[in-house]
Amino acid sequence: MGTLHTFDYLVLAIYFLIVIAVCVRVTRRSPDSDELFLAGRSLGAGVIGLSLFASNISSTTLVGLPGAAWSSGISVANYEWMAALVLLFTAIFVAPVLLGNRLTTIPELLERRFDARLRKYLSAVSIFLSVVLDTAGSLYAGALVLQVFFPQLPLGMTIAAIATFAGLYTAAGGLRAVVYTDVLQSTILLIGSAVLAWMVFAEFDFSWAKATAAMPAGHLSLIRPLDDPTLPWLGTLIGLPILGFYYWTMNQYVSQRLLGARDMRAAGGGALIAAGLKLLPLFLMVLPGAMAVSLLPDLQNGDQVFPRLLAEYAPVGIAGLVLAALLAAIMSSVDSALNSASTLITVDFVQPRRPGMDSRALARLGRGLTLGLTLIAALWAPMIQHFAGLFAYLQQAFAYVTPPLVAVFVLGLWSQRISGDAALRACLSGHVVSVLWFLATQLGWLQVHFSIVAGLLFAITLILAAGWQWLSGVRPLPAQLAVVDQAAVPALPSSLRWLGFLLGLLTLLMVAAFW
Repeated sequence: MGTLHTFDYLVLAIYFLIVIAVCVRVTRRSPDSDELFLAGRSLGAGVIGLSLFASNISSTTLVGLPGAAWSSGISVANYEWMAALVLLFTAIFVAPVLLGNRLTTIPELLERRFDARLRKYLSAVSIFLSVVLDTAGSLYAGALVLQVFFPQLPLGMTIAAIATFAGLYTAAGGLRAVVYTDVLQSTILLIGSAVLAWMVFAEFDFSWAKATAAMPAGHLSLIRPLDDPTLPWLGTLIGLPILGFYYWTMNQYVSQRLLGARDMRAAGGGALIAAGLKLLPLFLMVLPGAMAVSLLPDLQNGDQVFPRLLAEYAPVGIAGLVLAALLAAIMSSVDSALNSASTLITVDFVQPRRPGMDSRALARLGRGLTLGLTLIAALWAPMIQHFAGLFAYLQQAFAYVTPPLVAVFVLGLWSQRISGDAALRACLSGHVVSVLWFLATQLGWLQVHFSIVAGLLFAITLILAAGWQWLSGVRPLPAQLAVVDQAAVPALPSSLRWLGFLLGLLTLLMVAAFW
């Protein structure tokens, strides 16, 4: 059991006071719908980059990455460096289309390129994933760690308290409150994680040889054999790019920051800052978890690694800082998911049916939806304890649900042949295949790693789209193709393209070093 001292409580109190002060200042704007959902389209590169990083590095990551590294090695970091490459791709090829069309939601692009049915389909799936995976997972992981220091806290009540705090300030201040608090939270998160990583390495006298001596074979290898049960190399090659593309490009939960950028330079620069920051988790979260193999050999579950490291190795004051980082991660993920889900419901479902609603009425509706979604996520979060590990719960769900959506989105951006009917039928039939494959896996009929399944489902959906298009013969209208015309949208400045090239090279060098 962990013990907090007076200075730890002081650090936590200062953190909460700063967050509350920022929220009070932001909420004085009395935001309309554009302010609530997109921060008035005025966000700069630094705010976007830090907010992207903070919203992604959630409590599920702080708990899940060290736990997975302790259990099976550092290959879990492949999700992180692959995200950096996906962000580079998004900055150069996708963000210009998003900003050039002045979108409020990502599904809106599918309506302009295809039709309203695909907009609602993507929006509904995104809402489900934001509430059941992103929000609920963050609430559960946060409560898990808090119970180390306050074991008398019941799981359900702890989740409810975290959800209430995050839900209230998200509903009040909208995206601006989310991104401004994310800047604070990402800073605390990086400092707290760095301090804990330092403390763990100090247990080995800062000797790499001592730290790695007790690790199993292959524990420090990013690229694993094809039969590896955790993350085979083929899954890294064909599956992780698909999962990463959905998360960093199509997911309203993340891309809302890009949509709120003041211009293309801010959006692209923010994506590149986030890409650079995504190289840090290998060193700040994954390697300390791998080193914990010899420090914590008695654990029954990888999800206990981060709480135990924090409780046993963080000295007075530092425990409060790292715990503040954890709370920062919880808040940044929960507020992001809640704000994006309320945006999708309001803009993609309510506004088309009630076009006469003014922006203030839409904002009030968005606040109410935020609070309602908070309640749903808080009720579901305790159920996650019945699944086989937090990280597996998140990644396997994404692997079966998102590939058909990614396939249709990619076809919409870069194919001039696929019509709305063919795209919708391909998405629906792709999800039918996903359901059948999932059931076959649960029954033991198929045993393919979920990361490979993601790549195969993506390819199957592309083939299905081509087949449906051949059967229908209907071609998209010129106005639909103009929506994704790269020549008609603002390009990423050349200086940022060079920066992206350097970041990509640095990423590949890092992978080579830990191959």
